[in-house]
Amino acid sequence: MRVVVAMSGGVDSSVAAALLVEQGHEVIGLSMQLYDQQQGEVRFGSCCTLDDLHDARRVAQRLGIPHYILNFERQFDDHVVSNFVREYLTGRTPIPCAHCNSDLKFSALLERARALGADGVATGHYARVARGAAGRLTLRRGADRAKDQSYFLFSLTQDQLDHARFPVGDLAKSEVRDHARRLDLPVANKPDSHEICFIPDGEYAGFVERHAASGVGSGWIMNHEGRPLGRHDGIHRFTVGQRKGLGLSGAHPLYVLELRPESQTVVVGPRAALEKVTLTASGVNWVGGAPPEARVTVTAQIRHRHQAAPASWRSLACDRLALEFETPQTAITPGQAVVLYDGDEVLGGGWID
Repeated sequence: MRVVVAMSGGVDSSVAAALLVEQGHEVIGLSMQLYDQQQGEVRFGSCCTLDDLHDARRVAQRLGIPHYILNFERQFDDHVVSNFVREYLTGRTPIPCAHCNSDLKFSALLERARALGADGVATGHYARVARGAAGRLTLRRGADRAKDQSYFLFSLTQDQLDHARFPVGDLAKSEVRDHARRLDLPVANKPDSHEICFIPDGEYAGFVERHAASGVGSGWIMNHEGRPLGRHDGIHRFTVGQRKGLGLSGAHPLYVLELRPESQTVVVGPRAALEKVTLTASGVNWVGGAPPEARVTVTAQIRHRHQAAPASWRSLACDRLALEFETPQTAITPGQAVVLYDGDEVLGGGWID
């Protein structure tokens, strides 16, 4: 089988490629150049840099497979960077990795793979694909729950799953490192990246300000009773649940409760006011192609590191859903994803309103 591997230069995608080679597949390594690294920003974090592309090429040479670098700058800007800036300016907290996965790795990259006559696209994600009833494909959590990345893949379709390969999904991170050392891969001890790849020094507010088409506005910070407490330099500097960096002092800690972009208002209050039991979400995707039966008990995850909690749901018009948790959840944040699970299976998800 001919398989294209999305090689980021990290240990996970490198081991994914190596395992496929060991299994006898014809492997082609593809790396994505996502931004112009010669102009503008000095450094875009610790992922997808020129050094990473070099590492991917070194691994490909070690494995004896062809390696190509694809220029996806325009697509990355259209689908990921522009969305990131727009979301922050409208009082939402985006997840660029989820958009990159759906719009680039399993959409644009899949098109390139098909042009090369490949049967699938493999990545280093900690997730698994299984075939369920009536031949339906299911997306499942990675075996290593501490590294599970299924949350970021909720938007995959049945066609994309049919071509997706996750060679490290059944492994623990320690096992991936062991394979890398066994195979003498040059990235065996390379640290994991935890940054947003296109944000220099992790300073996202400055990035938004530099890329905002019409600048950013200032406004008031108010308590939940409507009393002004101070001024701020832009709602893009805040996210629901934030405590530090508010520039306020008081007898009790204050947290961001709500962002109101129409008036550029940041609403703050006590931590208890962050707790909610309901949410709505838009742009819902059901991995199986259709909503599951309403009687299915789900757990819902509102952030990548959030503990999934029992909830009930119902469909709304225009690819939306309403969700009610059995117990209050803290800091339900617009712009983040809510992902529904049945045990380890990803049923689907959407973007929190």
